Amino acid sequence: MSAQRFMAALAASSIAVAMTVAGAVAPAAAESPRPAFYEAPASLPSANGELIRSEKLNFLLDPLKVHTVAYDATRVLYKTTNRTGKSIAVSGSVIVPKTKWVGPGTRPVIGYAVGTQGIGDSCAPSRMFSEGFEYESLFMAGMLARGYAIAMTDYEGLGTAGMHTYMDRVSQGRAVLDIVRTAQRMPSTGLNAKSPVAFVGYSQGGAGAASAAELAGSYAPELKVKGTVASAVPADLRALPEAIDGSLYSLFTWFAIAGLTASYDIDMDPYLNAAGKEMYSEIEEACVFDLLKSAFTNSEDYTTDGAGLTELITREPFKQMIADQRIGRTKPNAPVLVTHSLLDDVVPHRVGKQLATDWCNKGGNVRLSTNATPLHVGGMLNHATEIYAFLGARFAGLPAASSCWRL
Repeated sequence: MSAQRFMAALAASSIAVAMTVAGAVAPAAAESPRPAFYEAPASLPSANGELIRSEKLNFLLDPLKVHTVAYDATRVLYKTTNRTGKSIAVSGSVIVPKTKWVGPGTRPVIGYAVGTQGIGDSCAPSRMFSEGFEYESLFMAGMLARGYAIAMTDYEGLGTAGMHTYMDRVSQGRAVLDIVRTAQRMPSTGLNAKSPVAFVGYSQGGAGAASAAELAGSYAPELKVKGTVASAVPADLRALPEAIDGSLYSLFTWFAIAGLTASYDIDMDPYLNAAGKEMYSEIEEACVFDLLKSAFTNSEDYTTDGAGLTELITREPFKQMIADQRIGRTKPNAPVLVTHSLLDDVVPHRVGKQLATDWCNKGGNVRLSTNATPLHVGGMLNHATEIYAFLGARFAGLPAASSCWRL
């Protein structure tokens, strides 16, 4: 079986398992106390990306511990800076193959931006690896098999104290950049400041990777960024409520509102009726597989004046908050591959195409790869299979072909 067919089968298996688990999950139970590992110390390091603490990371899906032979996996707590400029502790995972790197130069490290996990602390990928089902693990397998190291952030407030600032452009991008710094500084990884870097992500992860690509030049100019794969990117959040309000994915709009209003210190109580306040309190501990609990609900049923989120985000203070999250206004500092399905039922294809166009207009080297794989979940198949040729060429120092001429 070719590598491409293998990854397609692997991705399909991951999606099937994810949807099966989603269908079987009961409403979220009360969240258990946060493990001590995730508590920030009273004093944080001064440098972004500085390691605070680490511990061995075990995988629930690998009871025979085969992974301990194949690679070193470490759970980390590191220092970053959020959107407001506040120093915070964020958790994540660093995974490095034990096999010797045989490619050109030093082993590359992937700043892997995860897709939607939820906003409850128990949803953090670095916890899900050991406590539940982390669907991204199967998509990471091909990168590890190629010898790439992976630095995966949990993002602000996902696992650690405070609300997860879901879809906060600056916070997510900085968290991705800083865990790459962390991985490069850890003696156990064999990585260093000269290690080539790439960013990869789908959906929320696509936004995290895209933001990292935009911010790298100013926030982490020392990183040797070779390229980015950003897929199904919700680059313009104005398009999402109209696309998914009342759908299977209704919960995602509320994840974004909860995360962003927390980041911007906006009190939602005046905008929510009694049902809305009850729903809002419940989703604070929700994970992605809880989406069926709120599926096919309409946001207008939760607001005080009956205005849906499509309308609400056109008013202040939400209008500026949403506008601030727009991706595409800064040129990425390395080539970018954008993949997006025409049949995406969560993030409209036009949003991804506009992102590619915006970057092209800024002088970026961008290739837009459009597919017709059904649904948002299905689009992950193309994302998973197109990554390897693009990253392999970037790490080999080959020129990237741009499609800006046809956008």
